[in-house]
Amino acid sequence: MQMFFIQFFLVLAAILIGIRRGGIALGLIGGLGVTVLVFVFRVAPSEPPIAVMLIILAVVTASAALQVAGGLDYLVQLTERLLRAHPNRVTLLAPFCSFFLTVCVGTGHAVYSLFPVIADVAWKTRIRPERPMAVASVAAQMGITASPVAAAVTTFLAYSIKMGTPVTIFDIIKITLPAGLVGVFVAALWSMNRGKDLDKDPEFQERMKDPAFREQLDVSVTTLDKKLPRTAKPSVAIFFSGVLFIVILALRDTFVNAGYHLPNIMPLVNGKAIPMTTVVQMIMLCFGALILFATNIKASDIAKASVFAAGMTAVVSIFGIAWMSDTFITSNQPFLIAKMKLMVQAAPWTFAIAMFCVSAFVKSQAATLTVMMPFGIALGLPAHLMLGLIPASYAYFFFCFYPSDLAAINMDRTGSTHIGKYLLNHSFMIPGFIGVGVSTTVAYLLAKMAFHF
Repeated sequence: MQMFFIQFFLVLAAILIGIRRGGIALGLIGGLGVTVLVFVFRVAPSEPPIAVMLIILAVVTASAALQVAGGLDYLVQLTERLLRAHPNRVTLLAPFCSFFLTVCVGTGHAVYSLFPVIADVAWKTRIRPERPMAVASVAAQMGITASPVAAAVTTFLAYSIKMGTPVTIFDIIKITLPAGLVGVFVAALWSMNRGKDLDKDPEFQERMKDPAFREQLDVSVTTLDKKLPRTAKPSVAIFFSGVLFIVILALRDTFVNAGYHLPNIMPLVNGKAIPMTTVVQMIMLCFGALILFATNIKASDIAKASVFAAGMTAVVSIFGIAWMSDTFITSNQPFLIAKMKLMVQAAPWTFAIAMFCVSAFVKSQAATLTVMMPFGIALGLPAHLMLGLIPASYAYFFFCFYPSDLAAINMDRTGSTHIGKYLLNHSFMIPGFIGVGVSTTVAYLLAKMAFHF
């Protein structure tokens, strides 16, 4: 037991230092943690999460091609038109916009370009920007488990295959999409009246005494005056054709599992179907190449895109931190199972609490599932139960060091979106708890009704 706690505090320290350093430091320090566990504590290293990393790499590359071709700007302009058409409802509309943007492109990093628009619409309508900004940031990350091209969804799919349970991408989405929408809606409703109106906020009124502060608030932020290249709309059509193709394959798998005899779209390898985790990688790279050829964008610009840079940071972070965490859990699995088995067997939903706690430190839902799914399998939990708990894999709003949260803070020029004096009293805490709590509860009930576990 003593050795377990020494290793535990080592892993915890590595995660906390990585969070404080930011960026790819989390991955690098995670790699340092693996090295210490292997060479100092003499434990066997687990397999690094290669499939998860490759899925993120494929989706992010295609999304970056979409960005370079102007497609992402086109989607943002459509969103801005909606928000400016209904400015008084920005607190309700903004989180749904960020949620669906993530569902469509498979990464929450696409939301950065929306934040200046949300903040500007809120300020011009004299709505406290913290209200839509905080919940929009949370909703963007909640959309990951509802996206057919997100790494978290395909990671869950990969582990369910290992369990021998016929779960398809469509099975996952039909649970996580409605659950996520309900969670976002409840969190947005709560956010509508949070905090003081700016004209009654003493801190804001004190800042307004500074002429420089007042001047920067008068700057208008919009994407509508940006002239889009002619490649913008075609790139969106191509990208979503790829997403649609993945959905069609998922629907086919769902009907086959239900007993329908349908022609096989993909070739068989040694009598077995190609895993959907591999299919997603192929399709996203393929349609990224189609965007490249159809729009004639420069390949070098794709590597310079902000979405690509953010995605590569996520890949490195997952590489190190998920590898370290999985190595720790695998080496201490008998001890952990002995301590948790009775609790999880008596109340299986408590596994969601464990997953939430891990996610608070591991800044990726895919990485959280990579760490926790083998643990759930070892505890004998059915795949359908874990599907109902999948929204709990998002908790990295807890410490408020995730890039989208920091971006929301920086892009709110009024300063209402903030990190509090005591670190944990920040703008994202309550919307995060409400959104994740409600969506996990709804997903659990939907999965229970659909799969009768």
